[in-house]
Amino acid sequence: MVDHTHALSFGAAAGDYDRFRPRYPEAAVRWALDGLSNARVVDLAAGTGILTRAAQALGHEVVPVEPDPGMRAQLAESTPGATALAGSAEAVPLPDSAADAVLVGTAYHWFDREPAHAEIARVLRPGGTFAPIWNIRDDRVDWVAELSRIAHIGDKSANLVDRYADFGPAFGAIELGEFTHRTTLTPDEVFGMIRTRSYWLTASTEDRQRVERELAELLDTHPALVGRETVELPYRTLVLRARRR
Repeated sequence: MVDHTHALSFGAAAGDYDRFRPRYPEAAVRWALDGLSNARVVDLAAGTGILTRAAQALGHEVVPVEPDPGMRAQLAESTPGATALAGSAEAVPLPDSAADAVLVGTAYHWFDREPAHAEIARVLRPGGTFAPIWNIRDDRVDWVAELSRIAHIGDKSANLVDRYADFGPAFGAIELGEFTHRTTLTPDEVFGMIRTRSYWLTASTEDRQRVERELAELLDTHPALVGRETVELPYRTLVLRARRR
């Protein structure tokens, strides 16, 4: 079983989550959907609808599924044309073969994988596509690596191919796609982004104060950041894609 304490911590900061979390590059979402057009797409663990909106912008009908009521409320506010269903990866409230594709935006690492794979296979039509997507800060940049250390935001998506070698017997071989992009943030928005992370949301007051103190020092002293009104935060977007047998 998976401990969902951290996974379900985001609803308390749903508005800031939607504002500060990075978007997904169009090229990555197109690749994840494997050339589909006018498809019925399930956005599993949809959060505030960031990935839902990206798929909608490509012309797809998107059905978001999200367990956290705070996140569903924010999705309803920020995502016209979509109503999130209450459900989880392990219990998807849709009939068999209801979707052409299932996407997951930076959440697959929270899933209880065996029952989730069975549910995803159930709701996908034969030949349908399953694609988890992650936005990963590019820690090859030294100040970004320091940011990650300070805020305890090591990625659960590291070594994706090794960690997630298959999606179970209902799926074919996994393909990997990688895309790069950047987000532009003010120093205040960097703080805002950090305050949407699960570590921060579940941390003690003392730990939060330490993070803010060390983050302020980083922004005030690192040669790449000193005196900057905005910073460019680089991301790698990784996509795992497989077809239902």
